[in-house]
Amino acid sequence: MSGRLAGKTAVVVGAAGEGNIGQAIARRFAAEGAVVVVAGRRQAPLAALAAEIGGHFALADIRHRAEVEALRDTALGQLGGRVDILVNCAGVAPLTPLEKVSEEELELLSALQFKGVHHLLQAFVPVMAAHGGGAILQVSSATTDRIIDDHAAYIATKAAGDALIRCIAYQYGKYGIRANSLVPGLTLSPMTSGVFAAVPGFEAAFAREYPLGRIGTAEDVAAAAVFAASDECFMTGEAFHVSGGLRLRRNPTAAEIFSR
Repeated sequence: MSGRLAGKTAVVVGAAGEGNIGQAIARRFAAEGAVVVVAGRRQAPLAALAAEIGGHFALADIRHRAEVEALRDTALGQLGGRVDILVNCAGVAPLTPLEKVSEEELELLSALQFKGVHHLLQAFVPVMAAHGGGAILQVSSATTDRIIDDHAAYIATKAAGDALIRCIAYQYGKYGIRANSLVPGLTLSPMTSGVFAAVPGFEAAFAREYPLGRIGTAEDVAAAAVFAASDECFMTGEAFHVSGGLRLRRNPTAAEIFSR
């Protein structure tokens, strides 16, 4: 099969949500010639996606080290003993004022967006290094650069994941590993469409801050992921902003969003 990722093997974590970034990346990778294992916590959507793209699926909750290690072993078996590309899209994005963040919410964010990233890197980096390297992509958030109200714990844990990526890029480049973050802004998806419907003016408040005039889509992020995962990419330790120029401006404030 021809394509920019022809002959590559990939694991995409966080691909169980209908229409989410993980699913868009998995579909695009497969279209570009990669053999893809999609992973997450829900079997039915993962199995359906794997069948659609001619790939494989595996169940894993990255908060738990043992499940990540099992994912690695399963993926290696499905992909012929080699993983060329690892993508992590798993995350949650609660909007909670600092003083109202519960211990449970803080534990979830920390376990998923810091410990989970660490678990994945710890499991997959040695395998990739032993087979000549590859590309690691962590889906981050533009809020790590452009703050938004009531999002502190989310921003901090996403930034921690980015820091881990930079450490991998620094230390493991000599093994042929490139590690980068993909940094979308607010992204149109089934999850956000519910918020748009519930809060009139929500989408417009964000869109006016994007120089390109619209918020992003999962397909926008997937297009950037193809380049970042391909052998054409001579970058590592970087944050690829896929946010329509949001970094040139700012996110709207809570007052601007909810005063409509």
